[in-house]
Amino acid sequence: MSRADDLFVSMCEDILSNGTTTQGQKVRPHWPDGSTAYTIKRFGVCNRYDLRKEFPALTLRRTALKSCMDEILWIYQRKSSNIADLHPHIWDEWADENGSIGRAYGYQVGKVSTYPDGSFDQMDRVLKDLREEPFSRRIITNLYCIEDLHLMRLYPCAYSCTFNVTDDNRADGRLTLNMVLNQRSQDVLTANNWNVSQYAILLMMVAQCSNMVAGELVHMIADAHIYDRHVPIVEELISRPRHAAPHVSLNPDVLDFYSFTTDDLYVTDYVCGPQVRNIPVAV
Repeated sequence: MSRADDLFVSMCEDILSNGTTTQGQKVRPHWPDGSTAYTIKRFGVCNRYDLRKEFPALTLRRTALKSCMDEILWIYQRKSSNIADLHPHIWDEWADENGSIGRAYGYQVGKVSTYPDGSFDQMDRVLKDLREEPFSRRIITNLYCIEDLHLMRLYPCAYSCTFNVTDDNRADGRLTLNMVLNQRSQDVLTANNWNVSQYAILLMMVAQCSNMVAGELVHMIADAHIYDRHVPIVEELISRPRHAAPHVSLNPDVLDFYSFTTDDLYVTDYVCGPQVRNIPVAV
């Protein structure tokens, strides 16, 4: 059975059983009808996924993996913050009249900084360091730019990736690339497996173009929460049967990070429960 299912169910049960509520507190999110959106939350959730064993897609319901990949390419490859460059409509609620979400996500990845050895944006620096200094402990992206927060339509939720390489003495001589994903806040029902899957795909792409093997994805969530109107949906979802994880791979011929497209993601044997429809989204 899928390890991602096990972790998701355990996390949700823990939040529902042991979490604290924001009921009655001053909170920002509201439901479309204007009422306040409260949550049950757990602080400091950590989940580990080993991509050498399976791809961490839920089977309780289907995760749209190519759409996940398109958003991660939008941020880290196309370095865009305009929804015109993104196929899924997940950011429509936060875009302005020009389609921009401000100086968020892809804008931050594409900002160029000058180093003693040249000028690079954040993604190019990661790719360079993995090629030249793979055992560096400084290979990090950070989207939480304090001076630009007031110019973002939404503060970054998943905001930092730390890449870390280990030598596992593989027979083929390749190193293993791991990642820590830091997230300040997460709507568990709507976003948990979406974020896990898309950053697993990012880890796979970066590893492949660095001639490495994708290893562990460690997901740190400061505020993991279930919205009040999501509780019955979550309770039904985690009661469903679980299946084996799907097989997910990349086109092995793509060795340049900037050449990947969603057509290069191969998904087979994805057995899952029915999709959950009409989930209310707090904004």
